[in-house]
Amino acid sequence: MRFTRTSKAVGVAAVAALALSACAADTGTDSSDGADDGEATGGNVRVVEVNAFSSFNSNTSEGNVDINGKIGYATHAGFVYVNNDLEVVQNEDFGTMEVLSEDPLSVKYTVNEDVKWSDGEPVDGGDLLLTWAIGSGYFDDAKTDDAGEPVSGTTYFDYAGDTSGLALTELPEIGEDGRSITLNYSEPYADYMVAFGDMTGEAGISTPAHVVAEKGGLADEDALIELIKTEPAGDPENPEERPEVQDLADFWNAGFDTKSLPEDESLYLSNGPFIASSITPDQSMTLVRNEDYTWGPEPKVDEITVRYIGEAPAQIQALQNGEVDIIAPQASADTVEQLEALDGVTVEQGNQLSYDHLDLNFSGVFKDADVREAFMKTVPRQQLVDTIIKKINPDAVPLDSQLFLTDQAAYEDAASSNGSDAYAEVDIEGAKELLDGATPEVRLMYNRDNPNRLNSYTLIAESAAKAGFKVVDGGLGASDWGAALGNGTYDATIFGWINSGVGVAGVPQIFKSGNGSNFNGFSSPEADELMNELIVTTDEAEQDALQVKIDKLIWDSKYGIPLFQVPGVDAYSDNISGVEYMPNQMGVWWNFWDWSVAQ
Repeated sequence: MRFTRTSKAVGVAAVAALALSACAADTGTDSSDGADDGEATGGNVRVVEVNAFSSFNSNTSEGNVDINGKIGYATHAGFVYVNNDLEVVQNEDFGTMEVLSEDPLSVKYTVNEDVKWSDGEPVDGGDLLLTWAIGSGYFDDAKTDDAGEPVSGTTYFDYAGDTSGLALTELPEIGEDGRSITLNYSEPYADYMVAFGDMTGEAGISTPAHVVAEKGGLADEDALIELIKTEPAGDPENPEERPEVQDLADFWNAGFDTKSLPEDESLYLSNGPFIASSITPDQSMTLVRNEDYTWGPEPKVDEITVRYIGEAPAQIQALQNGEVDIIAPQASADTVEQLEALDGVTVEQGNQLSYDHLDLNFSGVFKDADVREAFMKTVPRQQLVDTIIKKINPDAVPLDSQLFLTDQAAYEDAASSNGSDAYAEVDIEGAKELLDGATPEVRLMYNRDNPNRLNSYTLIAESAAKAGFKVVDGGLGASDWGAALGNGTYDATIFGWINSGVGVAGVPQIFKSGNGSNFNGFSSPEADELMNELIVTTDEAEQDALQVKIDKLIWDSKYGIPLFQVPGVDAYSDNISGVEYMPNQMGVWWNFWDWSVAQ
């Protein structure tokens, strides 16, 4: 599982991890695993997304935005996908995962014959090996200090996920068939089914090895395989320069980033049901059927057009006018009321595995824990819930955990012991006492095109000013805020995490020292040790207990404040069938192959 940041304020907590994988969300619909492909209907489905597309590689820390992951999901296939009951479904048309041994854990991954990229090249062992090298941090030799700051060595691939799981494996050999590798784990790994491959919600392969090799300065894929096999593993105690690896990483990290369709088709190859065919920057993109694709659920429609519309009223108007077919606007009482008033439209509501939060940097003005604590004391948590969420969910409450949803079994244990009760109410006098007359300037970043985020910023800034903080509006547009995360241009930020609902790797992805999605510089050796234990723990009760301890350490550090979890809403024209509510980061996209257009 990987967490994807989202600009949608809708969502119901998802920075957690295993806790979420054990929670069956209320989807409000009957589920299907999408196995019955049915007959092709042809036609074009027009779907709306909030964010603008920015990268054909959603696995980097900059590309890890919800829209990029959804496009990756539609254009790449893999060993598994997650259905809307949050179950891992194996796609044996793509390949197989064979557990050779449970103790020690050994898993063989094999891609079936005839699975290929859209340029005709096979998806093979080289693709698997490259994906493993990136996802395991095999070459990394960076060392960080107690604050999580790098002091020596290099982290080569800017991988958004956590490398701890695949780092438990030794360098794998490609099988004699050329289409398989076997991963031997030194310890049991809780997420082995979803840990290998593309982390857009499936265990797939998204970056072709032959392209990365050639664009990264090597002769071909064979040269890349040889480099991985012969270059020593990274050793933080003896870091060394690796120019060939660095060239590969430099391309992988940024070479697939774009807001328009590249002239070079190798930069957007598909091995899945659809292929990108056109993009209008910051407005829309079109996907067309991959006619060669047969290795997974096959889509019924020929095209998907994606429009980027940030505001809920504009989405609703486009649906009413027949300009689009499927929308997932920001949930609010007004939005639901307007949608339910439309004729010929189906509206579905349910929980999402997402939550909004305020994160404080462990540097600059917030390097001092007292200043972080003071700012946290000013956050009007109940007012945010009352103003933004309660109109659609009267039972909504402020979220008191960084790792659990309110309806999960371990939530109460975490909330009652993590110290969150100290921030249940605004404490301006307590904040002033901590500041001792200081008036710190805080640059607060958020997505200004998102109404809920704008409301959150306004209420937080007004309250913080009462304690003496000078809050500077650092709002950015919908297509820019994601890339700015972690770049040092702000002191605090409001955004959301949303995940797949399976696995525990999302916890170290965000909270482990030095990881790519750890944007604010949180670092706790004790928490790191617990997270290392978490990913090799397979018992769910033990996983919960570990996360309760981690949650307290996060709160103790004055990390920031989780704000709220909220319901989501989807709506679609009655001309479209096959749409089913999904609480994770794929949303309605999870079974796009079932979408069909009325004849």
